[in-house]
Amino acid sequence: MNLKEQVGYKAVDFVKDGMIVGLGTGSTVYYFIHAIAEKVKNGLKVELVSTSIQSIELAKSLGLVVKNLEEVDRIDVTVDGVDEIDKNFNAIKGGGAALFREKIVADITDTVVWIYDETKDVEKLGGFNLPVEILPFGYSHTIRKMKEQGLNPVLRIKDNEVLITDNNNYIVDLHLGYGFDIEDVKNKLSNIVGVLEHGLFLNMCKYCIKGTSEGPVLITNYSK
Repeated sequence: MNLKEQVGYKAVDFVKDGMIVGLGTGSTVYYFIHAIAEKVKNGLKVELVSTSIQSIELAKSLGLVVKNLEEVDRIDVTVDGVDEIDKNFNAIKGGGAALFREKIVADITDTVVWIYDETKDVEKLGGFNLPVEILPFGYSHTIRKMKEQGLNPVLRIKDNEVLITDNNNYIVDLHLGYGFDIEDVKNKLSNIVGVLEHGLFLNMCKYCIKGTSEGPVLITNYSK
């Protein structure tokens, strides 16, 4: 069992009968969704919502029913991955272009659990570029404003075309470098018209499950 699979299956321990469960997005959450499907086949009763079309399609292919987010008032637990995380539970997310929906789901979740392998554990953020979701209308002007602020933006391209998110928006990846000033970047982005959401997820989780060569490690965020 690889590290991602370890933590994906371990995260099911947080899921109990009758819960509303948020499904994250990405290669690690892939295993969590498979683990949930196995539990449901064995009698677990849960309601599911998702952070991306990709995760909805995977869940449905495994026989799971996924509700529209508008059908629930709150979520008991959401399990999602990270692209990077520091010791203060600050993370970068959005490598899979689902950051906007992931943040909305996390915001209405009682208990957020992040799962990842030990390669995502960093002293400071910035090795992974920071994704930002922007409006397509006037996007070149939004990018110009980012450049003027020294944020080093690059429009994300996939298969020789501009990547389109599940919300029909664009993703810009900011090449900020290791150890960038988180608060400074947040403030700059908040003042740029056309920016819809960024991939800084700051102290939003209650628990982390980190996959290591010695097995999954549960980490509790006591500030939450």
